Amino acid sequence: MAEFIDRVREAREQIAGALRAAAAAAVAAGELPAEASPEGDAWRGIQVEVPRDRSHGDFATNAALVLAGHVRRTPRQVGEVLVKHLPAGAWIRRAEVAGPGFINFFLEDDWWRDGLRQILAAGEAYGNTNVGGGRRIQVEFVSANPTGPLGVVNARAAALGDALANVLAAAGYRVQREFYINDAGTQILKLAQSLEARIRQQLGQEAEIPEGGYPGEYVVEMARDFLATEGAGVLDLPEQERHDRLARYAVETLVAQMRTQLSRFRVEFDEWYPETRVRAEGYPERVLERLRARDMIYERDGAIWLRSTAVGDVKDRVMVRRNGEYTYTLVDIAYHLTKYERGFERVIDIWGQDHHGHVVPMQAAFKALGLPDDWFEVLLTQMVHLVRGGRAVRMSKRKGELVTMAEFLDEVDVDAARYFFLMRSPDTHLDFDLDLANLQSSENPVYYVQYAHARTCGILRQAAAEYGLRPDPEGADLSFLGDPAERELARRLLDMPGELAAAAEAREPHRLTYYLKDVATLFHQFYTRCRVLGEPEPVCRARLVLVDATRLVLRRALGLLGVTAPERM
Repeated sequence: MAEFIDRVREAREQIAGALRAAAAAAVAAGELPAEASPEGDAWRGIQVEVPRDRSHGDFATNAALVLAGHVRRTPRQVGEVLVKHLPAGAWIRRAEVAGPGFINFFLEDDWWRDGLRQILAAGEAYGNTNVGGGRRIQVEFVSANPTGPLGVVNARAAALGDALANVLAAAGYRVQREFYINDAGTQILKLAQSLEARIRQQLGQEAEIPEGGYPGEYVVEMARDFLATEGAGVLDLPEQERHDRLARYAVETLVAQMRTQLSRFRVEFDEWYPETRVRAEGYPERVLERLRARDMIYERDGAIWLRSTAVGDVKDRVMVRRNGEYTYTLVDIAYHLTKYERGFERVIDIWGQDHHGHVVPMQAAFKALGLPDDWFEVLLTQMVHLVRGGRAVRMSKRKGELVTMAEFLDEVDVDAARYFFLMRSPDTHLDFDLDLANLQSSENPVYYVQYAHARTCGILRQAAAEYGLRPDPEGADLSFLGDPAERELARRLLDMPGELAAAAEAREPHRLTYYLKDVATLFHQFYTRCRVLGEPEPVCRARLVLVDATRLVLRRALGLLGVTAPERM
C-alpha cells in the first residue's frame, strides 16, 4: 500500500502527545491535581486545531480551557503549567498561552520545508489518504429519465457526482459510478406513443400527443430520423409490439445522446444499469418476499402496502397497486437491493430537490429490509438559474422548453461550467453567471486558479531555458525560504491531505474550490513579493522547489474537480 502523507495530521498528533506528556509530568510534580491526568475523563473535548489567524501559531489547543473546569484553576494558570512541562520535540519551536487560555504552538520552519520535499516526492499521489480503507462505495448520479435531453440541472449533478467520485477514490474508497436508466413503466409508454404520433404527423396523418406525453421538438427530430432509417412499417405492427419497438428506439436514441453530452462534459460511468434488468431478474418479487418474511407488508383495498410507519415513515406506502402494477417506489427499492447484493458497503445517490419527499420512504424501506442504517445516503441538488447581465436568461432554441445541457455547453467552456457548479454546496440554489464564466480575467474564479498554475509552469520553463535550473528538492537548500509569503504558501500546501479527507467524509467536493482559491491567492502574493528568477542561485533554487510544489497541488486539486490545468494562458 502507498505511503500516505499528511504532515498536518502528523504534527497535530505529536502535539497532542506532547500535551498529554506535559500533563502527566505536571501531575507527577504536584503542580496539577490528579484530575488533569491524561487518562482521565477531563481530556474529552480537548482538541488541537489549526487557527484561522496564522499569527496565532501553526496549531492551537483548548486543553487549558477544558482542564480548568476540572482542576479548579484558571485556564491561564493551567496553560502556563502545561507549557512549562512540554517535552522537547514535536517540531515545537515555542508555545505560549494567549487570550482566555488557548495555547498556541509555533513550529520550526524545517517542519514546512521538509513538507515541500514530501509533496514533490509523492507527486501526483500527493493528497491521497486512506480514510476509505478500501471500502466499496457506489455513487449513482444524473440518472435522468430517458424521455428527453439532459438539462442544466443534470449538468450540475454530473459535475458533483464525478468530482465526489474522484475525491472518494483519492481518499481510499473503491468507487463505482453508476447511471440508472428508467427504461420501463408508464413514462416510457407515453414516450413511445408520443413518437408514434410524431411519425404519423410526418406522414401527413392526423395524430395527437397523448395526455402526459412528450411534445418537445426533439421527438419530431427523432421521428424524422426513425423514418429515414427504419421506415414506416412499424405502424403496421400490433399495438404492443409497435410500442415496444418505438420505446426501445427512443430510449436507445436518448441514452446515446446523454452519453455523448456527458462524455463532452468529461463524465464517464462504470455502469449504465437499466430498470428493465431489475424487473427481468425478479428483484421486485424478491423485495416483496423479503418484506413478507419480515412481516413488513400487508394487503388492503386490493393493494399491497409496506408498513413504513413501523420504521420511521410518516405513512405506509403502496408497493403493488390493486391492478397488479408495481409502484415506482417498489421498483426503486428493488434496484437498490441489487446494489446491496452487488457488494457495495455504502451507496450515495444524487437526486434533484424535487425528489426530497422520496428520501424518507426509501430509508424506511431499507430498514424494513434489514439493511444497515448508514448504508444509504442521498445528496440533493438545487436548481440552476442562468444569468446574463444580471438578468435571468433562457438560451433554449425550443419554445417553452428548458435549456438543454448541449445548448449550455455550446455557451460555456467545460472547465468554467464544472468549476462554477462546484463553487457552491449542492443544496443551495445557483445563479450561474454566464458573463463571468466566459470572462478571461482574474475576476473569473476558475481563470484565477488556472492562471496561477500557468504562472508556475511559466516560471519553471523560464528557469530551465534561461538559467539551466530545475526544481531539485533534495539538492536545494530550503533554509533560504523564510519570507512570510513563502511560509504562508508552503503551510497552505501542506493542508491538502486534510482538505481532501474532509471533502470526502463530508461528501463536499466544493471544499476544494475554496482551497484552490486560497492557494492561488497565496501564490500570487508570493509572486508579487518574492522574485524567483534573477536572485542569487541558492535563493532561486529554493524558490523553484516552492513553485513546483504549488504547481503540483494546483494541478492535483483541479484534476479532482475534473478541471484542466493549462500550462500556458
